Amino acid sequence: MPTETKLVRLQNDIRRLGNVAVAFSSGVDSTFLLKTAHDVLGKNVLAITARSQTFPLRELNEAVDFTRRSGIEHIIADSEELDIDGFAQNPPNRCYLCKTELFTKIRNIAQERQIPHILEGSNVDDSSDYRPGRQAIKELGILSPLCSAGLTKNEIRELSKAAGLPTFDKPSFACLSSRFPYGERITPERLKMIDAAEQFLLDNGIRQVRVRFHQNLARIETDETGLQKLLAKPLRDKIYAEFKKLGFAYTAVDLLGYRTGSMNETLPIVNR
Repeated sequence: MPTETKLVRLQNDIRRLGNVAVAFSSGVDSTFLLKTAHDVLGKNVLAITARSQTFPLRELNEAVDFTRRSGIEHIIADSEELDIDGFAQNPPNRCYLCKTELFTKIRNIAQERQIPHILEGSNVDDSSDYRPGRQAIKELGILSPLCSAGLTKNEIRELSKAAGLPTFDKPSFACLSSRFPYGERITPERLKMIDAAEQFLLDNGIRQVRVRFHQNLARIETDETGLQKLLAKPLRDKIYAEFKKLGFAYTAVDLLGYRTGSMNETLPIVNR
């Protein structure tokens, strides 16, 4: 199906809903979804962003800035995953626990505002990886219109560029909890280490990046462009020194580079 046909389908699907709340993270997918919903429904759209220790301040600031510039009503909801029973132990269903808590709060806000539908930004490519959060979304009746329209990540980027969205080439992002191997305890201090490490790399021109936490070792995943930059000696020395200050005794570069869900590679296939 042509991309433009999928866009029309998305617009029609949203138009039929009439009044929606959009779970907005300021990422590529949710920004495109929110922009499309606002184009179609105008004032009948509410953006809701969750604020927590697993969500970097830079992403929250981008969400606030986008909604303000676009004239979209925006609510910031506090959602602290580390308070969820079992979450900090980082089990394989961690994302299920998180999404259940998050979307329950979003649903409560929507019900208070008498908004009948909640939208989230999963695309069809997301079904190719282990994502237990999808089960929570299904159980809570959250709608995934980008999936329903058959849109892929690349198509969303293409449509975002055509719409003039600044996120069309924004690197993919996932919450900071995804940087930890399953079973490795997640703490506020460790989240701050990861956030600071990734921010340092971003500030030094490494755009697509993950810093995976392996106790006293930081494993950097980046794309080919980032790999060439961070291996240049002046920056390499700066990274080592900065990561040492953050608490990492060792810093390593993953030779396979950046890929989504790399921590899922350690899971038995039967559980994925």
